[in-house]
Amino acid sequence: MTGGDRGPAADGGTGPPAGGGARLAGRTALVTGAARGLGRACALALAREGADLVLLDVAGELPGVPYPLGSASQLAHTAALCREAGAAVLTRQADVRDLAALEAAADAAEERFGRIDVLVNNAGIAAPSGRPAHEITEAEWQLMIDVDLGGAWRAIRAVGGRMAAQGSGSIVNIASTAGLVGYRHFAGYVAAKHGLVGLTKAVALDYAPRKVRVNAVCPGSVRDDAAMEGRMLAEIARSLEVPVAEHEAAFVRDQPMNALVEPGDVADAVLWLASDESRRVTGSVVTVDGGFTAR
Repeated sequence: MTGGDRGPAADGGTGPPAGGGARLAGRTALVTGAARGLGRACALALAREGADLVLLDVAGELPGVPYPLGSASQLAHTAALCREAGAAVLTRQADVRDLAALEAAADAAEERFGRIDVLVNNAGIAAPSGRPAHEITEAEWQLMIDVDLGGAWRAIRAVGGRMAAQGSGSIVNIASTAGLVGYRHFAGYVAAKHGLVGLTKAVALDYAPRKVRVNAVCPGSVRDDAAMEGRMLAEIARSLEVPVAEHEAAFVRDQPMNALVEPGDVADAVLWLASDESRRVTGSVVTVDGGFTAR
């Protein structure tokens, strides 16, 4: 499947679903941070709706990040699950701090599938965190900003011009409620995610004339689903010195709906933003937080 015959929809969407009713049939999505957690959940949701996939992950450790990141075997497992769902899948090991690696991945995507219709900017880190701002080192600050904000900008730089040239596309940035409100002892993370929300709005205006939509999803506390191999909530709890055995219950206490967000809840929002169902939605921030930021 080359994808070379897929053109933009006349109304500025990324083309009508082909056969079977799958919302993303005939389209290609690139997902960063795809090895596990929300990246895996989003990749699976897109695959089940007919998209072919380019899955990126650092697939290794980053100096300065105090917990294990996604591995090559986890990325391969995500790819296998997506293939089982019917998707053609291309995987690449890439650090979002490396623009050349992202551009090479975009080149490979176009060579294999003909175009890129969806970009999900999911790659990010939650730590180093857990200390007041004056105790953060310059290296820790730079690492957080460079991955969580700079990484999204680099992926947009690698893909956005291609979408603009084809006159269609959807970019979905995975931000956080930390992009809307403050959290004590998480200055770097909060600053990066606020920046990502601002980047979303600015880039949406840049690309609106070319029918490329850019939106952000702000999840609240997402449960660490074993099937997705997620561990973000546990790492945030560790930074806050909340006992691991108690961390989910501790986070639930702050949720107006008395439940944690599930990875699938976030993936459903991403799927909607990737599809033509949201074809007039751009520059928007969609919260999936059980009402946390409504207070």
